[in-house]
Amino acid sequence: EKFPKKVITHLRQNLSSKDIFQKNPKIRNKIIATNQDCLDAMAAKSRTLGLKTIICPPIYHNVETSATRLVKVIPNSGKSCIIFGGEPTVDVRGNGKGGRSQELVLRILRQIENSEHNVIISSAATDGIDGNTKYSGALIENNSINTDNISYYLENNDSNSFFKKYGGLIKTGYTHTNLMDFGLIVRY
Repeated sequence: EKFPKKVITHLRQNLSSKDIFQKNPKIRNKIIATNQDCLDAMAAKSRTLGLKTIICPPIYHNVETSATRLVKVIPNSGKSCIIFGGEPTVDVRGNGKGGRSQELVLRILRQIENSEHNVIISSAATDGIDGNTKYSGALIENNSINTDNISYYLENNDSNSFFKKYGGLIKTGYTHTNLMDFGLIVRY
């Protein structure tokens, strides 16, 4: 669409004018919270529950690599809570619905599906929106469902449909803030 000539002229005049830029703007930006603040608060609560608590380095790899790295951190014995944050990436190959948090949970679930341990996995976007869905993430227990068809959902990047079918979607609504994603893996 074309903009009215008056608008274009006005914008060009103002953009070329040095007067529109204040020398001392009265704008202050303050960081009031970080992803690490979220992880630290989660760890403090985990410790009060008596869980061995591990905060992982930030995850920024693709979800497959991130899932593998996180699963390797789970202790072989005792009750534990693995806490992680960051924003992994998804290589989209299918046309399903979902986001990095939902897909990360599903990929971790697939890697531990034959585990004899009880594990709860969760990941969520702090802004309340995960990928192309209205959900912020997912939460699931590894022994609560039949995991025979996980590969089908992962191949189509359709983690949202998996969690709609089996349960576990987290819906917070839009939060108007963004401290990246955070999650946990609880072994009990």
